[in-house]
Order: sequence, then C-alpha cells, then structure tokens
Amino acid sequence: MFGLSSAVENIEQMKNLDPVSKKLTGWVSKATDPDVIKNALSGTWVGHQLHPLATDLPMGAWSMASLLDITGRGQMHRAAQHLVGVGILTSLPAAASGASDWSETIGESRRVGLVHALGNAAGTCLQLGSWIARRSGHNRLGATLSLAGLTSTMGAAYLGGHLSLDMGVGVNQTAGEQKATQWVEVATEDDVAEGQLTRVTANDTPVVLTRHRGQLRALSATCPHAGGSLDEGHIENDCVVCPLHQSKFRLTDGQPERGPTAYPAPSWRVREADGRIAIKSVA
Repeated sequence: MFGLSSAVENIEQMKNLDPVSKKLTGWVSKATDPDVIKNALSGTWVGHQLHPLATDLPMGAWSMASLLDITGRGQMHRAAQHLVGVGILTSLPAAASGASDWSETIGESRRVGLVHALGNAAGTCLQLGSWIARRSGHNRLGATLSLAGLTSTMGAAYLGGHLSLDMGVGVNQTAGEQKATQWVEVATEDDVAEGQLTRVTANDTPVVLTRHRGQLRALSATCPHAGGSLDEGHIENDCVVCPLHQSKFRLTDGQPERGPTAYPAPSWRVREADGRIAIKSVA
C-alpha cells in the first residue's frame, strides 16, 4: 500500500505532464462544449456522474473473459472473444465521459487523470489485439493479451478511485452542507437588487440570493461540481452560471440545465416581510 501511495504522489507532482494535458484538454473542451454533448457525457440527465457508471461494462466484460480463459479449459474461446468485443465497444462511452470530466480538472488531479486515461487506453489497445488474435485462432495469445489489458485497466481503475475518493473529483461538493430548519434572517430588501447575485450565510452555509423577474430566489452558493462560488457567476435566462466551468442551475429549484455538473444546487425557501429577508432549507 505504501508503494502505491508513493507512486500516486509522484504522479501528482509530475509537472512535465502539464503541457500535454493543457493541449489535450483544449481539444476535449472544444469537442464537448455544446450543451447536449456536455450534458450527455457529464451525467446531468441521470443526476449522477456518468463515467463511474460507464466503466462497469468494459471492466465486467474483460474480467469475465479472462475468467473464462482461466477456468474454461479451452471450451470457452468463442464466449471469451465475444466478451472482449463487448468490452471494447462499451469502453468508448466510458472513455468519452471520462475525457469530458477530466477536461474540467486542474493541477494534480489533471495529472493523475492523464495517467489514468493512458492506462485505460493501453488496456483497450491490448484488448483489441486480443480480439484480433482470437479471431485469427490464436486463442492462447489472445488470452495473454486480455490478461495484460485487464491488469493495465485495473491499475488505471486504482487511479480513478484515488481521483474520486481521495481528491474529490466528481463528488457532490454540497453533500455535507448544514441545513437550516428554522427561518434565518440574512439580508434586507435593499440588499438584493434585480439581477444581482448576493452572498449570504445561514448556519455556516453560503447561499446566493437574487431577485429574478421580481421574485426572490436562493440557492446554495457552492457549485456541486467543483466548489465554485455561484455568487461570482452570472444570470443567463432563468439560470445562474458557475464562473469555473459554466454549469447552469435553474434559479427556481437548482436543477442543472448544463453540465459538467450532474448534481443540483440545493434550493432554499425565501421569505420577505417588513423589509427583512429570511431563508431556510427546503425540506
């Protein structure tokens, strides 16, 4: 375990990866910029990051192919070949969604993400070689290539787990926010102008207040995607746009209208009386 941790720490400090990462993320960002593509790849439409979900299919298929190779005793060549093919096909949406998520990272997480992607790419290439070998009747070679590819993919999966669980990439940044079950006065009516984003605090939770089309609206000020400050963003149509990665959240209920976020911004109830504005969490 110590050796793995040291290896990951070394990757985090590999600044020589930055020029390559910068160029690649520029290409990916341009390709995934349209709302429909960004929403599809980010998982905005399912309310959860798509990439972890998508990786289960190729990993499962390739794992079962190697299991059949080891236990099938030469009777499962065709089934293993089909599983390798399924893994190759399903690796495409997994790679696309991962690339979209990676293009929004910076610094150490971007470096780890690049090595994660390279490990997965190497694994997929080995599986493609395995499929070709199997189709040509070289089943032993195909089995060897599959096992090597699975090893590479599992190493990449370890880095993926580090990105999510240790570095917080793809984690809902508002999950641990404190709620306010009672009304909390946070501003006066003169503090919040039409179209203005005003930052207030309720129970140590930052909240962005605005008056939109004459109605007071309130959302948690922390972007669920990467922790950007929504009060530093801007209003576009009926949404607030995060300044970091341009995720869009409906002012009425916080639901995402554009990725890379897959999570809503928590919505708050607002009450205005006697010139005072109070808010509390939506139950």
